[in-house]
Amino acid sequence: MDAPARAPDMDTEMEMEMEMEMVGEATSTRPKSLLDLARQLISEGKPSQALQAVVMATKSAGGDEAVVRTMSRARELYRNKLQANAAADELASLFAECAINEAQPPNFQSSPFNAAAQPMATLTDLQESSILAKTGRKQIMLDAFSDGSSFICLQCGGLVSVHRKDEHVAYWCN
Repeated sequence: MDAPARAPDMDTEMEMEMEMEMVGEATSTRPKSLLDLARQLISEGKPSQALQAVVMATKSAGGDEAVVRTMSRARELYRNKLQANAAADELASLFAECAINEAQPPNFQSSPFNAAAQPMATLTDLQESSILAKTGRKQIMLDAFSDGSSFICLQCGGLVSVHRKDEHVAYWCN
């Protein structure tokens, strides 16, 4: 007969217990073995257990103060990386705006559904109030707008496919 199937929670719980036993064994040896274990856990896709092993290695080498310093430094590096990414996204958006302005023909006609024909201040206002801009994805909006596949609706500020203009006006735009 087949053995009864285990519940997924039981397997996960048993794996966690086994990992904790490995961490306990590594603690008794030295921090290097804990760091080796952390690398192994990362490669197995277990970041929480890997972090636990790193914290234990840091604690065994330098105490609680070392853990606090290390975690503070990691937090600072993470925040700096986020700020650098935001600055790079903003710079890319500015370059895209410049490219759009350069590519715009001098006799470009204005229409209520074509934001490219509006003054740049209006386009910038729409970009800042759009959902994509608010969620940090302004470049997507600029790319879709610049390749001509979409337009920015002046009524609602939405980015709309040119193929869906009539439906947008009839059903979605307030």
